[in-house]
Formats: sequence, structure tokens, C-alpha cells
Amino acid sequence: MNIIILGNWWHDLTFTEQIFWTIAVVFSVLFVLQLISSIIGLDFDSDVDADFNGDFGGDFDSSDASGHFDVDPGFTLFSIRSIIAFFTFFGWVGVITLSSGIDIKTAIIVSFLSGLIALFFVAFILFQLIKLAETGTTDIEDALGKYGKVYIPIPAKRLGTGLVHIELGEKLMELRAVTDGEKLHTGTVIYVFKILEDNILLVGEIKDKKQ
Repeated sequence: MNIIILGNWWHDLTFTEQIFWTIAVVFSVLFVLQLISSIIGLDFDSDVDADFNGDFGGDFDSSDASGHFDVDPGFTLFSIRSIIAFFTFFGWVGVITLSSGIDIKTAIIVSFLSGLIALFFVAFILFQLIKLAETGTTDIEDALGKYGKVYIPIPAKRLGTGLVHIELGEKLMELRAVTDGEKLHTGTVIYVFKILEDNILLVGEIKDKKQ
């Protein structure tokens, strides 16, 4: 009986309302799974690498002709967490605005802006957490000469920063990093050659090292 009622409710929705409800429910489930994975210590996040050629990346520099978006060194705008936050807010705000009788065009605009605010907010919170981790009790100089793995892709030729995981003092740290070589993808084994200003690591790929 409940299935029939649910089917009738879904059928009565407009196509736009169905889209918003689908987005809201799917990304809310992903949000809950992400929250649970964070609580129990699983790694549910990875970076989406974007540039203007259709390849998503964490850094974008509006003054850089290569198309990288770098709001602040180490500030990663596009990540799984921030994207899930965007679509979760986009979907639910869309559902609420349409159910309030607002026209479709206005509902889409309001939903998009709400999602954008959520995306920036989550990205900013993650950035602050990373900075807090970097300024903790672990000495950043201890990372020199260490091996680690790329967590968020590192753009080539110091065109932006990514994140690497390095074990320091029996603690796994997330640290900002750049490279002089080609782009380093998630999972790449790296070696720390130098500590730059603002606690940014200069790293390079180590192909014959396994972790």
C-alpha cells in the first residue's frame, strides 16, 4: 500500500521536481555515508582535478593562462566532500522552493547559489583543518627526506598545490605540496626534497618505492 502511495506521489510531481528530489535523496545518502566513513576512519574523499580542458583540478589561478584555479595556496575548492555538499543543498533547496510555488527559473538560480555557498563553506572548513594539522605539535621539518603518497593531485611545474599523506611521529599528516615535474596523481608515491615557504613541500615521484 505504501509503495502505491509513493508511486502516486512520484507520478504527481513535475519532471523538474523529480529531478530535484532525485538529486536531494541521492546526495543526502552519499553525505550520510561520508559522515559515517569519517567517524569510523575510512577514507571516502578524493580530489576532483579540474582545468578548463575538462580535467578537474583543485587549484585555479585566475591570473594563470594555463587555467589553474588557486584561490589560496593549499585551498582546494573541488573535492568529493564539497561537491556532495553542493548537490545536497542544490537538491533540497530546489525541492523546497518549488513546493513553495516559486517558478522553475528562480528555483534553479536559488538552488545553484545555495549549493555554491555550501561548496565554498565545506572547502574553507577543510582548508582550515589542514592548516590546523600543519601547525600542530609535529615539526614540518620532519617531513624532509620522507616518503609519502599523493592524496589530492599536484599540478605540474608548481602551477598549484595538492595534498600528500606522510607519516610523521606515528601520525598520518595531510600536507600541502608542489612539484617541479609533471602532474602527480592520487596514489603516486613521492619523496620530499625540500620544505618551502608556508610549510609547502617540494616533492617528486619515486617510481621504484613501494609503500
